[in-house]
Amino acid sequence: MITHDNPRNPRAMLNKPDLISGSLRHPGPRLGALARPWRSGFFWGMMAAMTLWFATGNIHKKLELEAVLAGAGAAFRLSVPAEAGMPFDPLETGKSFLENALIKAGELYRLVAPDPVIADDSGLCVDVLDGRPGVYSARYGAGGHEKLDPAERNALLLREVGDAENRKARFVCAMVLLFSPDRFYAVQETLEGEVLGEARGAGGFGYDPILYLPGLGRAAAELSVQEKNRISHRAKAGRALARFLQGL
Repeated sequence: MITHDNPRNPRAMLNKPDLISGSLRHPGPRLGALARPWRSGFFWGMMAAMTLWFATGNIHKKLELEAVLAGAGAAFRLSVPAEAGMPFDPLETGKSFLENALIKAGELYRLVAPDPVIADDSGLCVDVLDGRPGVYSARYGAGGHEKLDPAERNALLLREVGDAENRKARFVCAMVLLFSPDRFYAVQETLEGEVLGEARGAGGFGYDPILYLPGLGRAAAELSVQEKNRISHRAKAGRALARFLQGL
């Protein structure tokens, strides 16, 4: 279970997404203890009429989340900073996916307030590597220098895993919906799998070619866009937040 007391363990969660809430200034109580000033019809109607900003520069993430939210019945417009000509490259100094998602959400909110912001931080956690690359997934192996490209990062990780018997790994996504510095909701989800011996597939992005999904018998990069949007860590987190919004 994800709580404010233990936000740094990406595996400490229930099978169902666990929403938490709070403030960027003051960690908040559990969701059930919060007053809810919005009501479903009025609030969801307002959301449908406004822009929801997504704190990312990754077009793949934007397209994936856009499809997920549309499939969940969310009718508002999803925009990213680049579309408005806004420079956006916050320093991700958090020690957990949740901390980094909150950093990104807070930085973008300062630019677009009072519009709501959604932000995520995600990565691959490999058991035999003690959870690496984890929050460093996007810049893994850079060593303070220029980032490796995805193929180079995948090759590095495969070398590090080597012939290890335990190949369990998972994609983790922490996603935050922020209405103001004092009001946010968050969910964290996973996509469980195993590290392959070599890259497979031409779809997806990032570490998709090296994560094998036993339930499907394929690598994440071998899934169609529609299949990935049903099962991915980001899709599950996005649907959880969309359902939550509809229930306000």
